[in-house]
Amino acid sequence: MKVAVVAGSVHSADDLEVSLPGLEDGFDGFDWHLYVADNLSTDATTATVRRLVPEATVIDMGRNAGYAAGINAGVAAASSDGYDVLVIMNVDIKVPPGVMGPLVTALEEPGVGIAVPRLTRGDGSLITSLRREATVLRLAGDAALGAERAGRRPRWGETVVDPAVYERKATSDWAAGPFLACSRQCLERTGRWDERFFLYSEETDFCLRARDLGYAVSYVPEVTVSHFEGASRSAPPLFALLTLNRVRLYRKRHGLAATALFWLVAIGRELLRLPADRALHGAALAALLRDEAPAPAPASVDAGWLRLAAPLEAADPGAAHERHQPGS
Repeated sequence: MKVAVVAGSVHSADDLEVSLPGLEDGFDGFDWHLYVADNLSTDATTATVRRLVPEATVIDMGRNAGYAAGINAGVAAASSDGYDVLVIMNVDIKVPPGVMGPLVTALEEPGVGIAVPRLTRGDGSLITSLRREATVLRLAGDAALGAERAGRRPRWGETVVDPAVYERKATSDWAAGPFLACSRQCLERTGRWDERFFLYSEETDFCLRARDLGYAVSYVPEVTVSHFEGASRSAPPLFALLTLNRVRLYRKRHGLAATALFWLVAIGRELLRLPADRALHGAALAALLRDEAPAPAPASVDAGWLRLAAPLEAADPGAAHERHQPGS
């Protein structure tokens, strides 16, 4: 079975030193190939890929085109070579030996199009990665109660927080995507990742579109991937884009009129949390009011992903895809 492994990178040399050495054992028994779409890194990212995985395909995006565009470029290259299963992975992860076997088994079950592993942080603590689709009520529950308390009740929370759920096989509307395995049929039917999101909500959008077509997201607790989470919870520009893209995704799926209430609740959520962290929630509030993400601090490595993302209606993802094809 051919497995295509697609990763997007930007200033990722240090992360790759951790993630790439484990791939050989992680994909043992499979015919796998790594595709890395590099978004204009200025460090040793591409040299690190070529040193640690010499046979990998490195795609030079030519500019910081965003995470979704990088994934699309990697998928396009993989499609030319042929594959049966595609893995989309962040570079800030560590995979265990034999990670692919249980995920492929899950993908072979009827109706399953996407399979995800159990996720932990670097210290071994569980990441509650399973999600329910966002609704106005769930956003209000998060605003009033916090994600942890609201998540205990399915109607009130987006995050699945019950630890018992993470000990058994499950399905969810979508799942956080640092390591996501997808069948070729599901990927081809669902289509390309929406580059208008640039960063954040792109995996949510993809999983929900797959679900709309009848493909389940299967959670596989037998394998655990460690994710060394980035700065989205602490860097105001990134948190602002994360918050804004949740509203943009809701607007994409429900239309402008239906999004008005969702947007108002999102505003209320940030106002409630403003006293706790004025920089973080102030940036999110400004982004919601302007429908525009703030410019990042150039010195931030994680903020290297972020260049001002156009409003969702303003970009043509098809045209962007054509611009960022390898060799163009």
